[in-house]
Amino acid sequence: MSDILDIARAQVLEEGRGLDAAQALRCLELPDDRLADLLALAHEVRMKWCGPEVEVEGIVSLKTGGCPEDCHFCSQSGQFTSPVRAAWLDIPSLVQAARETAETGATEFCIVAAVRGPDRRLMDQVRQGVKAIQEAVDINVACSLGMLTQAQVDELAEIGVHRYNHNLETARSHFGKVVTTHTWQERWDTCLMVREAGMELCCGGIVGMGESLEQRAEFAGQLGELRPDEVPLNFLNPRPGTPFESFPLLEGSDALRTIATFRLALPRTILRYAGGRELTLGDLGTRDGMLGGINAIIVGNYLTTLGRTPEADLSLLADLKMPIKALSDTL
Repeated sequence: MSDILDIARAQVLEEGRGLDAAQALRCLELPDDRLADLLALAHEVRMKWCGPEVEVEGIVSLKTGGCPEDCHFCSQSGQFTSPVRAAWLDIPSLVQAARETAETGATEFCIVAAVRGPDRRLMDQVRQGVKAIQEAVDINVACSLGMLTQAQVDELAEIGVHRYNHNLETARSHFGKVVTTHTWQERWDTCLMVREAGMELCCGGIVGMGESLEQRAEFAGQLGELRPDEVPLNFLNPRPGTPFESFPLLEGSDALRTIATFRLALPRTILRYAGGRELTLGDLGTRDGMLGGINAIIVGNYLTTLGRTPEADLSLLADLKMPIKALSDTL
């Protein structure tokens, strides 16, 4: 059998065709002594098909906690005993968060709400918030508001939402062990509507939720089929009070193998560092991931957990001589 890295070099680096699920599994199964070669190839693919620029994004929660869904990794679920409780952010605070995000050099600001899907009240707040941000700050506005109807997709596109985030979270075959209050198909359908409406689609998930390597490869293949503009890669940060609170952290080498494999499956996609990288990879591993396929990063804190400081991440990008993507390039 041909070496999978030789296959990937010809298929992905030279032709720009991503690996399928079976090929991704072979990469995920590579031993540690091949990890450096895998990361190096993934970096070559990133540089050829995406370039050296890094997209920087900040996120803020408009509505935190009290979500009716039972996503087993999430401390914002109202079904669990986690300490996060429902709270709303007002419009001036939202604008201030967008302004502070823009000051870091970020080109994307994402408004997030912990809901199954938006009701009229939330849609009205988002409309007001997007308008206020657009008038005050030179930054693209993204949203993550759960599952949408066609009318809601159309409304978000009409008010100028640049990108919509709706993660599949994990492989279809593993989803029922992660969420029981809605289906993988419902998430998939929202993603298709977003893409067809002309908004950019941000769709990724969380690694380390008890999935097998086969299911991790399946997930990479399903994302390849969906063709999102951006894939945020989170690594499980087990939260107190959730069903996954006792799950072990993913090993750093497994996280890096996953990053490189997803780059080879998605050669032209924005592959973004998201939650959990601080615990799973630390400073050195974070650097390795930036040289192994990552080309976007969330700066600052996440929705309910602390991240690295913006200064630390921006300093890392400067050390690696990776320029921050200009806003004009994403409009």
